Amino acid sequence: MTIKAHTKILMTGAAGGLGQALRARLKANCDTLRLSDRVDFGAAGDGEEVVLADLANAQEVNAAVQGVEAIVHLGGVSVEGAFMPILQANILGMYNLYEAARLHGVKRVVFASSNHVTGFYRQSETIDATHAPRPDSLYGVSKAFGEDLSRLYFDRYGIETACVRIGSSFPEPRDRRMLATWLSFDDLHRLITACLSTPVLGHSIIFGMSDNAVTWWDNRCARHVGYVPQDSSDVFRDAVYARTSAPDLDDPVAQFQGGGFVAAGPFGA
Repeated sequence: MTIKAHTKILMTGAAGGLGQALRARLKANCDTLRLSDRVDFGAAGDGEEVVLADLANAQEVNAAVQGVEAIVHLGGVSVEGAFMPILQANILGMYNLYEAARLHGVKRVVFASSNHVTGFYRQSETIDATHAPRPDSLYGVSKAFGEDLSRLYFDRYGIETACVRIGSSFPEPRDRRMLATWLSFDDLHRLITACLSTPVLGHSIIFGMSDNAVTWWDNRCARHVGYVPQDSSDVFRDAVYARTSAPDLDDPVAQFQGGGFVAAGPFGA
């Protein structure tokens, strides 16, 4: 069930993969869905508004946030890469977004954090939100910064935030690692709906995963949010095993939860 708890919601990163997957789904959560990205992604449809904004531009972000009641923040760099683009979009952009939220009285944000905040925990470990960050990349560091910044804006200004550490959100798992990290698009929407509509959100860290039999993450600290996944990677297990080889357990990519991010190229490359 989708609960409509807000009149107008801003979704950043509308041109990205998750933004495209959620665009139609999130319109059920509000009367008007304002869509934003830094690149042109087409005209607004029924029940939509389009506002182009570069996250690194405070004035543009301020205009995008004005008049909304909640924000689903998917925008920014979503992979490992050179530091400067990550700095501009994920760090400066995060600051600009929260300053705009403060100025315009927005009190609820769903922030697309990442499992790469904790990517240097081993795949033999099960962790929850009380475990310290162990980022596996500059990208992971930027998301850890976002979690800390949102905590500051909750403690000081009362802006409630759900930091959703998204695992691997695709139509189906692509490899064996994703059998543990997979999050269906429908479950992602269920999770965002729960974050937008729960009576008291506070500052919450939630691992974004479906109901997978194999998992490294425990959401016991987020029971108050009310997220109940309904999909599972288990139905894809046989197919994934058939098309992939057994992992090399001496390879860091198979040892750590961050997978390939722990072995990404040199910083700045």
